[in-house]
Amino acid sequence: MTENPILNSPKSLNLYLLFWLLVSVIYFCLLYFGLSGNIALSVTDSLVFNVLLCGLGLAFWYPVRFMSLESKLSKIVFNHIAAAILATTAWLAIGYAFIVYIVNPGPAFTTFFAGTLVWRILLGILFNLLITAFYYIIIYYSNFKERAVRETELKNLVTEAELKTLKFQINPHFIFNSLNSMSALTTIDPAKAKSMILKLADFLRYTLANNEKQKNKLSEELKNIKLYLEIEKIRFEDKFEFFEEVDPLALSTEVPNMILQPLFENAIKHAVYETLDTVTLKLKCSIEKDFLIITLSNNFEVESNGKKGTGIGMKNISNRLELVYGQKDLMKVEKDGNIFKVTLFIPL
Repeated sequence: MTENPILNSPKSLNLYLLFWLLVSVIYFCLLYFGLSGNIALSVTDSLVFNVLLCGLGLAFWYPVRFMSLESKLSKIVFNHIAAAILATTAWLAIGYAFIVYIVNPGPAFTTFFAGTLVWRILLGILFNLLITAFYYIIIYYSNFKERAVRETELKNLVTEAELKTLKFQINPHFIFNSLNSMSALTTIDPAKAKSMILKLADFLRYTLANNEKQKNKLSEELKNIKLYLEIEKIRFEDKFEFFEEVDPLALSTEVPNMILQPLFENAIKHAVYETLDTVTLKLKCSIEKDFLIITLSNNFEVESNGKKGTGIGMKNISNRLELVYGQKDLMKVEKDGNIFKVTLFIPL
């Protein structure tokens, strides 16, 4: 902050002038009712000395601006007290000379001025120190706001970087497996290989097109998941079935981009791939209270999955939900017999 904060905006300047108008009125009342009883002398004294102090108040910014709060405290206090004494001396001398030699109210003012000199000195020093403190408060508050903004921006950059890292971990295994399957199909069933290549191209096109988005509509995510399942159908044929139960109101709800992909990839990897029986994938999406609840369940062979954990895909989802919504426990993983179920709670 290099510009005077009072002169920096019309609103601040108007408030500053209003403050000194109120001070002038109080100053006049003290002079008229408490000391002089002379209305002309009181008005002149109040106007001259308060206009000067108002102008000096604007000038006090510059020593404050170039004397950092990080300097030694004793040095700051000494310098500002010395500056307050010098400024008060100049204020009184200029004001007295102006009234005596320009306004020329007569010898009565000199007597009156001499009788009130002590409290004028104390008042001048007090106002000087108060305005100086006011400027330091403004500097501290401005620096605090700037630090808060920088910290927020840094935190957002870190969060964005973490989210991108997590998103890039989503489907490398799926792509590698698909490429291997296509390689095998090119000689066994070229038509299926061609179909798989086209669907994989569409899937990757969607992924790249939405890569920069943090959120997407559930309806779009479901389209991409169905495309993913069509690719896997070519690989696994009738080894799995897919059923969905989606509340129409949930379709327009925004969810983290590609958040469903690891759910289905986990089901394919740990259920479909590990069994010869048909696996049933059931997806349910509904809105309850303040959450969109997404549940994916599948059956699996207990023996082949008994020692397997939830894997990096599930941790990926949990971490992304926490980063995006700033809440924990937005994912629930359950095993009941041969049924594996994952539930996501998306805050609305």
